[in-house]
Amino acid sequence: MKTAGHLAKHPTVLDSSTSEPSMFLLNSLSRFTRSARHKNAQNNGSSSNLSVSSHSSKKSSTTSSTHGNHAQRKQTPLYLRQPFISTHLVKGNFSTIVSLPRYIDRNEWLAINVYELFTYLNHFYDVFAAFCTVQTCPTMSAAPGIDYTWLDSNRKPLRLPAPQYIEYVMAWIENRLRDQSIFPTKAGVPFPSNFEAIVKAIYKQLFRIFVHIYNYHYPEILHVSLEAHWNSFFAHFIAFGKEFGLLDPRDTGPLKKLIDVLEFQGNI
Repeated sequence: MKTAGHLAKHPTVLDSSTSEPSMFLLNSLSRFTRSARHKNAQNNGSSSNLSVSSHSSKKSSTTSSTHGNHAQRKQTPLYLRQPFISTHLVKGNFSTIVSLPRYIDRNEWLAINVYELFTYLNHFYDVFAAFCTVQTCPTMSAAPGIDYTWLDSNRKPLRLPAPQYIEYVMAWIENRLRDQSIFPTKAGVPFPSNFEAIVKAIYKQLFRIFVHIYNYHYPEILHVSLEAHWNSFFAHFIAFGKEFGLLDPRDTGPLKKLIDVLEFQGNI
């Protein structure tokens, strides 16, 4: 695999013949490990025995509060400023590669793409885990005054530090991806009747991680020169979500301006 130090200088061009449109993301992140995540998990100061079963994490609710250590941001976010907003590793519109290929089962296409998007976001979060701590992010904040909360096994909303919330989300999704009754890998085994609803729930939680990183860790993205990768990855994620109706417009509000710009620029 290529490392970030060996990336091509010219952006990848998308077209309908692109066979592995997302591998550039995984290749360019191969030099990063998951050690930061394990360290943060050990240092998050919580020994909670919360369940990550389907009972505790079908949905999360959104509540309003003041994010502990983050000041109100009245200025335009960095990710909406030039030249960052126009910086992409991939040139072209992601809609050309996310549409359902001919002769491919819709659920199969949803499954493989959700698995890949989860894997790539996992790698990206590993890069930023050292910056997202209980001290810097005491709540899973989407924006000043808006926090995401986790539902425990009794459906009680809990306000968790961002790294703990993200750990729960990743574990919850991984458990579902490994569940053969939800994501079957053997020939002849059908997908469950509520498969698309499960995919939407997964997509909603992945989007919340994008929101938190964009609004609170974009300076770190710039620091490690990953803005082109991150922007292209997000454009891919949104394009696929739009193509299959996986995101409720009510949930995309925190990054609506960014999504509007990506549409205007022709990225999605």
